[in-house]
Amino acid sequence: MALPQEPADGIAGWAADLVDTMGGPGAGLAIALENLFPPLPSEVILPLTGFAAGQGVLTLASALFWTTLGSVAGAVVLYWIGMLFGRERMRAIWAKLPLVKASDLERTERWFERHGTKAVFFGRMVPIFRSLISVPAGVERMPLPLFVTLTTLGSLIWNSVLVMAGYWLGDQWEAVETYVGVLSKGVLVLVVAALLAYVAVRLRGRNHPRHRRTS
Repeated sequence: MALPQEPADGIAGWAADLVDTMGGPGAGLAIALENLFPPLPSEVILPLTGFAAGQGVLTLASALFWTTLGSVAGAVVLYWIGMLFGRERMRAIWAKLPLVKASDLERTERWFERHGTKAVFFGRMVPIFRSLISVPAGVERMPLPLFVTLTTLGSLIWNSVLVMAGYWLGDQWEAVETYVGVLSKGVLVLVVAALLAYVAVRLRGRNHPRHRRTS
């Protein structure tokens, strides 16, 4: 059964074609690719999948199962990339970056050791960080069973909210993209602001070095 009033082009049209052709596995494939290529927006793919479930193209249970499986599959690929990249390469690259110190990386590693489980779980529900959080988890070699469990639970919550929104909104499913898009832009603004503040502090520290005490 084809989606009525389905988008003809763009990402939504591509995702609709996948779901029409492959059903649940097509939705899972789209979300796996979204994890690997964050510019592919889950706020389009997931509500569209929910809309397809409402139209009988696939069942709601199938939509949730396959999209969550796709999220986990994409996250595991990024986890393995982080693990293969490794701490030593990360430290070598970090040492060459301007305006950063080795102690910054050490603090980040200690923070991840203490809060990594929460970061992976809640990060799956935050736009932009949904994909990125998998890489440091791999670099820090979080146990894979723990990573998969946290990713599955976090992804299931995020996917369920957006899939159900598309399911209940019907042909108004595109409204989800608008609201989640605002959230994504807000997160991006906060990240950019934090980076600018960090650079400003580092530059000020370089321009105003502490004077040594004279005996």
